[in-house]
Amino acid sequence: MRVLGIDPGTIRMGVGVIEANGNRSHAVAFESIPISSESPLSEKLKEIFEHVERFVETYHPDVVALENVFFGKNVSSLVKIGEARASAMLAAAQKNVPVVEYPPARVKQAISGNGQASKVQVQKMMKLLLGLVETPPEDAADALAVAWCHLNSHSSHVRLSSR
Repeated sequence: MRVLGIDPGTIRMGVGVIEANGNRSHAVAFESIPISSESPLSEKLKEIFEHVERFVETYHPDVVALENVFFGKNVSSLVKIGEARASAMLAAAQKNVPVVEYPPARVKQAISGNGQASKVQVQKMMKLLLGLVETPPEDAADALAVAWCHLNSHSSHVRLSSR
Protein backbone atom coordinates (compact mmCIF):
# COMPACT_ATOMS: atom_id res chain seq x y z
CA MET A 1 0.00 0.00 0.00
CA ARG A 2 1.23 3.49 -0.81
CA VAL A 3 0.06 6.45 1.29
CA LEU A 4 0.51 10.14 0.55
CA GLY A 5 0.53 12.08 3.82
CA ILE A 6 -0.12 15.80 3.63
CA ASP A 7 0.43 18.57 6.16
CA PRO A 8 -1.29 21.44 4.34
CA GLY A 9 -0.64 25.06 5.20
CA THR A 10 -0.81 28.43 3.50
CA ILE A 11 2.85 29.22 4.23
CA ARG A 12 4.44 25.78 3.84
CA MET A 13 3.06 22.38 2.93
CA GLY A 14 4.55 19.07 3.96
CA VAL A 15 4.15 16.00 1.78
CA GLY A 16 5.39 12.48 2.34
CA VAL A 17 4.87 9.18 0.56
CA ILE A 18 5.34 5.91 2.43
CA GLU A 19 5.07 2.49 0.81
CA ALA A 20 4.40 -0.63 2.84
CA ASN A 21 4.95 -4.19 1.67
CA GLY A 22 4.06 -6.79 4.27
CA ASN A 23 5.66 -5.68 7.52
CA ARG A 24 8.20 -3.38 5.82
CA SER A 25 7.77 0.34 5.14
CA HIS A 26 9.97 2.91 3.50
CA ALA A 27 9.78 6.56 2.53
CA VAL A 28 9.39 6.96 -1.22
CA ALA A 29 9.53 10.77 -1.19
CA PHE A 30 9.05 13.69 1.16
CA GLU A 31 9.43 17.43 1.00
CA SER A 32 8.52 20.73 2.58
CA ILE A 33 7.09 23.01 -0.10
CA PRO A 34 7.04 26.76 0.43
CA ILE A 35 3.78 28.43 -0.61
CA SER A 36 4.07 31.87 -2.23
CA SER A 37 3.82 34.29 0.69
CA GLU A 38 2.95 37.33 -1.42
CA SER A 39 0.04 35.74 -3.27
CA PRO A 40 -3.61 36.21 -2.34
CA LEU A 41 -5.26 33.27 -0.57
CA SER A 42 -7.00 32.07 -3.74
CA GLU A 43 -3.62 31.71 -5.48
CA LYS A 44 -2.16 29.90 -2.48
CA LEU A 45 -5.04 27.41 -2.54
CA LYS A 46 -4.50 26.87 -6.27
CA GLU A 47 -0.80 26.27 -5.59
CA ILE A 48 -1.62 23.69 -2.89
CA PHE A 49 -4.06 21.97 -5.24
CA GLU A 50 -1.43 21.78 -8.01
CA HIS A 51 1.29 20.42 -5.69
CA VAL A 52 -1.02 17.68 -4.38
CA GLU A 53 -2.16 16.88 -7.90
CA ARG A 54 1.50 16.56 -9.00
CA PHE A 55 2.33 14.23 -6.09
CA VAL A 56 -0.71 12.06 -6.84
CA GLU A 57 0.22 11.86 -10.54
CA THR A 58 3.88 11.13 -9.78
CA TYR A 59 3.58 8.62 -6.91
CA HIS A 60 0.13 7.02 -7.49
CA PRO A 61 -0.91 6.66 -3.83
CA ASP A 62 -3.68 4.28 -2.82
CA VAL A 63 -4.91 6.82 -0.28
CA VAL A 64 -4.23 10.37 0.92
CA ALA A 65 -4.00 10.91 4.69
CA LEU A 66 -4.45 14.23 6.48
CA GLU A 67 -4.71 15.38 10.08
CA ASN A 68 -8.10 16.65 11.24
CA VAL A 69 -8.25 20.34 12.07
CA PHE A 70 -7.25 20.90 15.66
CA PHE A 71 -8.91 23.48 17.88
CA GLY A 72 -6.92 26.59 18.63
CA LYS A 73 -7.27 30.14 19.77
CA ASN A 74 -6.63 31.84 16.43
CA VAL A 75 -9.82 31.41 14.41
CA SER A 76 -8.32 33.09 11.32
CA SER A 77 -5.47 30.55 11.21
CA LEU A 78 -7.90 27.67 11.67
CA VAL A 79 -10.00 28.87 8.75
CA LYS A 80 -6.94 29.17 6.49
CA ILE A 81 -5.74 25.68 7.47
CA GLY A 82 -9.23 24.35 6.77
CA GLU A 83 -9.18 25.96 3.33
CA ALA A 84 -5.72 24.51 2.63
CA ARG A 85 -6.98 21.06 3.69
CA ALA A 86 -10.01 21.42 1.43
CA SER A 87 -7.77 22.29 -1.51
CA ALA A 88 -5.63 19.19 -0.87
CA MET A 89 -8.72 17.00 -0.49
CA LEU A 90 -10.21 18.29 -3.72
CA ALA A 91 -6.98 17.55 -5.63
CA ALA A 92 -7.04 13.95 -4.34
CA ALA A 93 -10.75 13.57 -5.10
CA GLN A 94 -10.23 14.89 -8.64
CA LYS A 95 -7.79 12.01 -9.16
CA ASN A 96 -10.18 9.50 -7.54
CA VAL A 97 -7.87 8.86 -4.58
CA PRO A 98 -9.68 8.33 -1.25
CA VAL A 99 -8.91 10.70 1.61
CA VAL A 100 -8.74 9.71 5.28
CA GLU A 101 -8.31 11.93 8.32
CA TYR A 102 -6.80 11.39 11.77
CA PRO A 103 -6.80 13.51 14.92
CA PRO A 104 -3.36 15.06 15.64
CA ALA A 105 -3.08 13.26 19.00
CA ARG A 106 -3.69 9.90 17.31
CA VAL A 107 -0.96 10.62 14.74
CA LYS A 108 1.53 11.51 17.47
CA GLN A 109 0.50 8.48 19.52
CA ALA A 110 1.02 6.19 16.51
CA ILE A 111 4.59 7.29 15.93
CA SER A 112 5.87 8.11 19.41
CA GLY A 113 3.53 6.52 21.93
CA ASN A 114 2.79 10.04 23.19
CA GLY A 115 -0.23 11.96 21.92
CA GLN A 116 1.44 15.20 23.01
CA ALA A 117 4.77 14.65 21.18
CA SER A 118 6.63 17.80 20.11
CA LYS A 119 7.52 18.68 16.52
CA VAL A 120 11.14 17.70 17.24
CA GLN A 121 10.05 14.31 18.60
CA VAL A 122 7.95 13.72 15.46
CA GLN A 123 10.95 14.54 13.27
CA LYS A 124 13.27 12.24 15.21
CA MET A 125 10.78 9.37 15.23
CA MET A 126 10.14 9.57 11.50
CA LYS A 127 13.89 9.52 10.86
CA LEU A 128 14.24 6.47 13.12
CA LEU A 129 11.13 4.56 11.98
CA LEU A 130 11.85 5.04 8.27
CA GLY A 131 15.63 4.66 8.49
CA LEU A 132 16.23 8.07 6.94
CA VAL A 133 19.76 9.41 6.62
CA GLU A 134 18.74 12.96 7.52
CA THR A 135 16.02 14.36 9.73
CA PRO A 136 13.09 15.45 7.57
CA PRO A 137 11.93 19.07 7.71
CA GLU A 138 9.16 19.75 10.24
CA ASP A 139 6.29 19.87 7.73
CA ALA A 140 7.54 16.83 5.81
CA ALA A 141 7.91 14.89 9.09
CA ASP A 142 4.30 15.74 9.97
CA ALA A 143 3.16 14.50 6.55
CA LEU A 144 5.15 11.27 6.92
CA ALA A 145 3.70 10.82 10.42
CA VAL A 146 0.09 10.98 9.21
CA ALA A 147 0.91 8.49 6.42
CA TRP A 148 2.57 6.20 9.01
CA CYS A 149 -0.48 6.51 11.25
CA HIS A 150 -2.74 5.38 8.41
CA LEU A 151 -0.55 2.41 7.56
CA ASN A 152 -0.42 1.29 11.17
CA SER A 153 -4.15 1.78 11.64
CA HIS A 154 -4.63 -0.96 9.06
CA SER A 155 -2.10 -3.44 10.41
CA SER A 156 -1.44 -5.23 13.66
CA HIS A 157 2.26 -5.45 12.77
CA VAL A 158 4.84 -2.86 13.67
CA ARG A 159 6.25 -1.67 10.39
CA LEU A 160 10.00 -1.30 10.20
CA SER A 161 12.13 0.43 7.63
CA SER A 162 13.53 -1.75 4.88
CA ARG A 163 16.87 0.06 5.24
